[in-house]
Amino acid sequence: MDIQERFARTILNGFESYFADFQNITLAAKSRFENADWQGMQQVSRDRIDLYKHKTTHTLPFLELIAGEQINDLLFWRTVRDLYSQLIRGHNNFEIAETFFNSIFCAVFKHRNIRNDYAFVFSPLGDMPPSDISKVYRTFRPEQGMAQMFTELLNTYAMNLPYEDVERDVANIIDVIERVVRPGFNLDRAGVELQVLEHHFFRNKAAYIVGRLVSGGDTLPVVLPILHNEQGQVFVDTVLFGSDRCSVIFSFTRSYFLVDASIPSQYVLFLQTLMPAKPISEIYSAMGYNKHGKTYYHRCAYRHITSTTDEFIIAPGIKGMVMSVFTLPSYEFVFKIIKDRFTPPKDMTEEQVKDKYSLVKRWDRVGRMADTQEFKNLAFARDRFSDELMEELRRVAPSKLEERGKALIIKHVYVERRMTPLNLYLQNATDEQVAAVMDEYGNAIKQLAAANIFPGDMLLKNFGVTRHGRVVFYDYDEIVPLLDCNFREIPEPRNEYEEMASQPWYNVAPNDIFPEEFRLFFSGNQRARKVFDAIHSDIYQASFWRDIQDKIRNGFVDDFFPYRRKLRFERDTSLTAGRA
Repeated sequence: MDIQERFARTILNGFESYFADFQNITLAAKSRFENADWQGMQQVSRDRIDLYKHKTTHTLPFLELIAGEQINDLLFWRTVRDLYSQLIRGHNNFEIAETFFNSIFCAVFKHRNIRNDYAFVFSPLGDMPPSDISKVYRTFRPEQGMAQMFTELLNTYAMNLPYEDVERDVANIIDVIERVVRPGFNLDRAGVELQVLEHHFFRNKAAYIVGRLVSGGDTLPVVLPILHNEQGQVFVDTVLFGSDRCSVIFSFTRSYFLVDASIPSQYVLFLQTLMPAKPISEIYSAMGYNKHGKTYYHRCAYRHITSTTDEFIIAPGIKGMVMSVFTLPSYEFVFKIIKDRFTPPKDMTEEQVKDKYSLVKRWDRVGRMADTQEFKNLAFARDRFSDELMEELRRVAPSKLEERGKALIIKHVYVERRMTPLNLYLQNATDEQVAAVMDEYGNAIKQLAAANIFPGDMLLKNFGVTRHGRVVFYDYDEIVPLLDCNFREIPEPRNEYEEMASQPWYNVAPNDIFPEEFRLFFSGNQRARKVFDAIHSDIYQASFWRDIQDKIRNGFVDDFFPYRRKLRFERDTSLTAGRA
């Protein structure tokens, strides 16, 4: 066996080790759910994200030993790539194995020389394995009616915990079907069936059963969230029908699921039938394969950019003090570059900003912080950048640019889904929209706090509105763990001099926060402030924040529902405690 083959097999072994450990972490999720080990669930979710870097770092010394100086020879890598491609031909998860190879290559060459000759910029085997999705779902049929079918479903997906009241849960599901589904979806055809992915999806404090109703050529996504009660029982919290509600469950603003999928592409392709508008890259990421989600995203982005002619432009909205943001009008993503010098009064380093983005990647984003993909040495066609944008980038971030012939290399950039900045959304919003979006804004702040995140700068421009009307935070340079903050009331002035002072006359530590000052975030938009004050004025009270800190210190993990609370089923727990 020659050096190149040993080298290729060592990379594949590294991948197999990563995938096995990934699966082991995931397989334990059901037991953690059954044991109500919510803090453990949060910790292993972070551990699983860190696992990828750990495995690539662990594999690299073996490769250096095998290859010696040849590890820096691109011709050596060309041969290794061809051998690796042969090794993974027919592999159930070849696409993720290719991404692992790419990560090793980038670690050696510091994200330079990334060409399809040496790495898998594009796959010779295709973007997706030819997966048979029929192998990963169970089928249920209403042979004795819908109630019988959903009873069978819940019994099949039962935990090692009793249901609180399975008859009530089924009755609630049937009620929604009769009121909401049946008027627009034909359930009376012969051959109607329910196809459900074989394993639960676990995240935060919930387990989700995910499937689709099939009637003739029509399909309807269906999701059932399963929650714990305080008596060691489980219950169906609601039933969600339709692509939009399913898409919110798998949103790019939420932490990754733990789901037992030995061939992830089968699950991805099934989920894509439920959410045809959601990029496949985001579905991979939602299942915890965020590195491959990044690979898939890059391939799709390249194809979109090379098939269009519009120019990259400065993103609409108020310019940031830390980031320069640009976008392509025909594309639903934005690109964020850290400036070389931050606009005063921002006083922090580039590494601190990167640390904030890394924190967000590993944290429970609770549906309120956008996931990002981080790229180094990302190449663009220089002539696609508007003159205004190039002038801006050369002025604020020249160290991040490298112009090489017709190419513009951006040395470090974050990519995230484009949203409408909240301040711009409010400009043309109706009174009804203002009321809804300001309630969302307040809920976003409160849910971030419950997840031990203090956003810092809560200006309206730092939040975006998604196509589903959810408000999401996307400016991370000032976020800190909530427990690191000291929330205080502003002291009463003791005399006229203190009352008229233009600067604080009391001591202020770096971590002191005065919630009474949050009203300043609404300067210039009194209509929004009036609505906000009517429904979320508790945010201005230091005691509100201290109460949340006390809960977190006591180990409490909050529920974060990826659906409207009004959709939750009503439960009379006084009558159901102890019933199976």
